[in-house]
Amino acid sequence: MKKYIILVIAFLFSALCLNVFAQSKSYPFEVVKTGNGKKSIIFIPGFASSGDVWNETKVNFEKNFTCYTLTMAGFAGAKPVENSSFKNWKDGIAAFIKDQKIEKPVVIGHSMGGGLALAIASDYPELVGSIVVVDALPCLASLSDPSFQSKENNDCSPAVKQMTAMNEKQFYDMQKQTMPRLLADQSKLEMVVDWSVKSDRKTFAEMYCDFYNTDLRNRIAQIKCPSLILLESYFINLKPAIEEQYKNLKTADFKYAAKGLHFIMYDDTAWYLEQLNNFLKPE
Repeated sequence: MKKYIILVIAFLFSALCLNVFAQSKSYPFEVVKTGNGKKSIIFIPGFASSGDVWNETKVNFEKNFTCYTLTMAGFAGAKPVENSSFKNWKDGIAAFIKDQKIEKPVVIGHSMGGGLALAIASDYPELVGSIVVVDALPCLASLSDPSFQSKENNDCSPAVKQMTAMNEKQFYDMQKQTMPRLLADQSKLEMVVDWSVKSDRKTFAEMYCDFYNTDLRNRIAQIKCPSLILLESYFINLKPAIEEQYKNLKTADFKYAAKGLHFIMYDDTAWYLEQLNNFLKPE
């Protein structure tokens, strides 16, 4: 009996050590793991959004997939980190996939998260099984400026200065005015604004500036995995320009929503889930 108790204590101690070790490496995001399927999905939220943006999505897939839902550092109340950048976040997610030995996950990203999904699949094509890009473009800036070229050593300090100079009411009012252009579902409006308000202002400014300077149009030629591109309804009017941006992604399957705005998961939910279900049918 005594020997059995010693073995149990040793096992528990080992498990504790392993758990502490697993948590000792820091990543530029918080993560919630749910589900217990053999295949995995990594959910990456968009700019200044919480991982909760995926709550209504992931419940449809937790039976057949293990889900890793991220909230990026500094967004929606998550603790900020030093040196936030699109590249560092991309590399951090790739490191997490490697460290956790997640085999060929589906990477689903919304907005900036969709940009991260494209970048991970471009720069780490061996890591990813497939991607779903929810209303994101390889180069956001070129939509309004076709001659856009990203700058090396882009200076984001003016954006940081402007954003951090706002008081709480000014920042809230700005987000309250901006969000109805991105989200038609009024019932979700205050929640999404609140995620922005709870975001670290420096991270908010740095990441918007950095993402707006990002151009993945050439890099996506390296993507080999199946790629579902879900786009908001308005983009059907810009179809040639949108698909020109994606011309180097040979595996792209484009689907345009029938209604709503940027938050497709809220604004055209039934259509959105139908596309995901068709794409992610379990084997």
